[in-house]
Amino acid sequence: MPTSPFEANGSAECRRRASHSIKPTVLWCRSLTEHSLVRTGRRNAKLDRNEGVPLMRKTHPEPGDPAAGNGILSRRIFFEGALVVGATGAGLSRGSAEQLTVQPWMKVPGPGFPGYGQPSPFESKVVKIFPPPPNPAGVGASRTPLHMLEGMITPSGLHFERSHSGIPEIDPDQHRLLIHGLVKRPLVFTVEALSRYPMQSRIAFIECGGNSQALNAPQAQPLNVAAIHGLLGCAEWTGVRLSTLLDEAGIEPEARWVIAEGADAAAMSRSIPLTKAMDDALLCLYQNGERVRPSNGYPVRLLLPGFEGNMNVKWLRRLKLTAGPAMTKDETSKYTILLKDEKAWQFVFPIEVKSIITRPSPGLALREPGFYEISGLAWSGNGSIRQVDVSADGGRSWAPAALQGPILPKAPVRFRAAWQWNGGPAVLQSRATDDTGMVQPTRAQFADERGLRGVYHYNAIASWRIDEMGEASNVYA
Repeated sequence: MPTSPFEANGSAECRRRASHSIKPTVLWCRSLTEHSLVRTGRRNAKLDRNEGVPLMRKTHPEPGDPAAGNGILSRRIFFEGALVVGATGAGLSRGSAEQLTVQPWMKVPGPGFPGYGQPSPFESKVVKIFPPPPNPAGVGASRTPLHMLEGMITPSGLHFERSHSGIPEIDPDQHRLLIHGLVKRPLVFTVEALSRYPMQSRIAFIECGGNSQALNAPQAQPLNVAAIHGLLGCAEWTGVRLSTLLDEAGIEPEARWVIAEGADAAAMSRSIPLTKAMDDALLCLYQNGERVRPSNGYPVRLLLPGFEGNMNVKWLRRLKLTAGPAMTKDETSKYTILLKDEKAWQFVFPIEVKSIITRPSPGLALREPGFYEISGLAWSGNGSIRQVDVSADGGRSWAPAALQGPILPKAPVRFRAAWQWNGGPAVLQSRATDDTGMVQPTRAQFADERGLRGVYHYNAIASWRIDEMGEASNVYA
């Protein structure tokens, strides 16, 4: 076994230098013939006064250094833009300009502009999915294909949907919003009247409380990212602060809760703490710059940043201020968290810290050994994401991933990690920490605290196994 980093490098010159130059801070030495390759790291270089030859001493990892087991590399690759994969490393072929040909679409003018833009027909596979068995039209859920998207924003047409009794077709001119109960002045708003109030925009995620419940199953199911984690979306939401309207109505001193009710056939309704309503709640008219789509609450929906999805009541028609919660069917028979001791948690509102790897993942096979980017999303209903760690060896070793800004409270963060896949088996995991200090639990920790009989708020670490063929699958690890 080598006794020093210099010996591990295998260079005779390095071994000679090691006899008198090694210091504890030196991680390894590159040979003199490699000097030109490391010249870009001059800020880490110190001059050997005895020989006048720069001796490269690394006081911290460089981008190509391993940062964790099984090929995870330093995140500094992303911070410093230091990575050049190269044609060979990326699995590309080398070529020349002469290889380009004039394609048919370059020989005739294309069609004109449509009134409302659509994705390229070559992207037709990027669609929402529907879990079997099929439900009546509009009932149940559609899921966002997170593994086919990038960044943090979900296109409006791909944002997941959940409804309990279909999608109502609401005429905005006929729709009304009532604020009543423990207020001094009950108020009724038309949609047009709401649009006259000062508006605000914020980027926020909405996640169904039942997202990822497939990981409660005793055996790992052969599902992909969308099927397991696709009840998640993020948009720029624009609307009127709820506090503005409640202040106008005048809140009675005994009011503590707000009962929100939708205009769908199920009259979806939830009890919301008044403190949340007065904090950051929005009545949204717009989603990603366009009017909220019918399946996501047109003409007006409630946004409670960080709270579980069903509380962001769609097709909002009524807000009643009360002294206590209403105990509606949607917060007694549904949306409670059953524990392993047969008790249940009620009124658990914020989504806990969570992360998922979206690439590589099932359906996105690796073609050959080499460099790959591990990418995914992390979020917390309690605040901002502070750190995401990644592992390629099933959690035996971890390294911090690079976080792509902006890092916003109650919004997903895109994380990235560099990975040199050696062609062997690997188990990829991500683990998020938020700015309150909460750390995403392992599946074993989650099961020990809550059991696996509940349906809602599953936030344990998820795992993808990569086999020797580069195929990814859902596993428990």
